[in-house]
Amino acid sequence: MKISDKITNVKVAGLGGMGVLKAALILGELLFEEGCDVKKAEVHGMAQRGGSVSSDVRFGKKVISPIIPENETDFLLSLEPEWSDVFKDTLRQGGVVISPADIDVSKLPTAKALNIAILGAFSKHLDIPEERWLEVIAKFFPAKLAASNEAAFKLGRNS
Repeated sequence: MKISDKITNVKVAGLGGMGVLKAALILGELLFEEGCDVKKAEVHGMAQRGGSVSSDVRFGKKVISPIIPENETDFLLSLEPEWSDVFKDTLRQGGVVISPADIDVSKLPTAKALNIAILGAFSKHLDIPEERWLEVIAKFFPAKLAASNEAAFKLGRNS
């Protein structure tokens, strides 16, 4: 992946327990391993499980702040359809929303893998080989979940 001077801003949003933080952690690790400067910030709602959670991931050649400036989100990865509307105002003009509506969630191996499917759909926007994504994803889960995460990622990537 060629690292751009331009900073790319990704917001991952959903509810506690949906894998928002895990998705942001995987994305940050992948980008770091690909040579990007990466900064992350998280916002937890009133409850850890069920409350609102969002994570900002910023990457590029040199990133100073982990917080996405107002109206500068390039990609909104929404794990819950309603969060697409909640955070739509944070998008820059031409920003992209990726949500469960973009994936046939009935084909997910498990509902818990939605965050990985959303990463799969997002992966089409970055010039990073699928194999690299799968290698990094595998680092964050036990081996018994490898097949379901790979299937979820590919479902999102091929949607």
